[in-house]
Amino acid sequence: MNEQYNFKIGKKLIGRNNKCIVVAEISANHNNNFHLIKKIIRSAKNNGADLIKIQTYTAEILTIKSKKKDFLIKKENPWGKNKYLWNLYKKAETTNNLTKKIFNYCRSQKIEVFSSPFDVETIDFLEELNCPAYKIASPEITHIPLIERAAKTKKPIILSLGLANVSDIDLAIKTIKKTGNKKIILLQCVSSYPAPTDEQNIKSINTLQKKYNIIPGLSDHTIGFIASVSAVARGAKLIEKHFNIKNNKSIDSFFSTNEKEFSQMVDNIRLAEKSLGSGKLKISKSSKKNFSSRRSIYVSRLINKGDLITKQNIKIVRPHFGLHPKYYKFVLNKKSKKKLQVGERLKLDYVRKK
Repeated sequence: MNEQYNFKIGKKLIGRNNKCIVVAEISANHNNNFHLIKKIIRSAKNNGADLIKIQTYTAEILTIKSKKKDFLIKKENPWGKNKYLWNLYKKAETTNNLTKKIFNYCRSQKIEVFSSPFDVETIDFLEELNCPAYKIASPEITHIPLIERAAKTKKPIILSLGLANVSDIDLAIKTIKKTGNKKIILLQCVSSYPAPTDEQNIKSINTLQKKYNIIPGLSDHTIGFIASVSAVARGAKLIEKHFNIKNNKSIDSFFSTNEKEFSQMVDNIRLAEKSLGSGKLKISKSSKKNFSSRRSIYVSRLINKGDLITKQNIKIVRPHFGLHPKYYKFVLNKKSKKKLQVGERLKLDYVRKK
């Protein structure tokens, strides 16, 4: 098995010839309520999620408790009511203790879970939980020590590219491969919440695969699921979507997918996969039932033995049981060897060569 194109996240095989993996991102929808988290996990699994993803961090890891201007959240920002970064991340944090509970519960429910770490020490902790993969969030694309530590685990590394320039992608991949790790997934992403559908640039899925020769995917922050289905049609093998249950208000609920929509997304992804087929140029099984609707050459007026075959007494019509239309010009103005009735299939044997 070529680990660059086929590898496992937990027990889920991901690769170019495998089904797309659908990831339910819990993010801050948990509200630090473990009873709620269990509901979300069960619902995600029941609505088609292949994997659960969380983000393991505390406010201390992401920012500083400061009210200086640099740490102020702009009012027009969807999280602006929290005023300062510290306040926002404190509400949203998923501590190591909560992470451990989530991992244990997911495994009791027989659905694999992985996490986004935001510092090196968190990876050390997640390794103790046997985290099966590491997602590097878009803002961490330049956090080379984090990427290097994750890569050294030899686990699959999923890079979200919402805030990445080409030079950032190049450096991140170089950092990962330098450790001998080739298990890389690159996710096209728009890091705005919710993300505009017309900025998704789904064609980049093909660009990523061609340029970097890796497995591509999509981290979808749009409302709806057209971007995810389009990405799968373009070759995406991992879709990540924020997931929430009905009537649960959280700091991420305004752009998260609800249960019904998530289920519809999964159904449409599976339909899209079925529609892709093998890529071989051939007539489909169901189309063969209508093969007779192709045209062929039939006698359209009585032709007596010795008569010339002309445009007036033969026609190219349906069904296909007669002579192939490619012989139409060949048979014109040649004499018939026998009497031919209207509706009779023309055959080369009936035509004098000269």
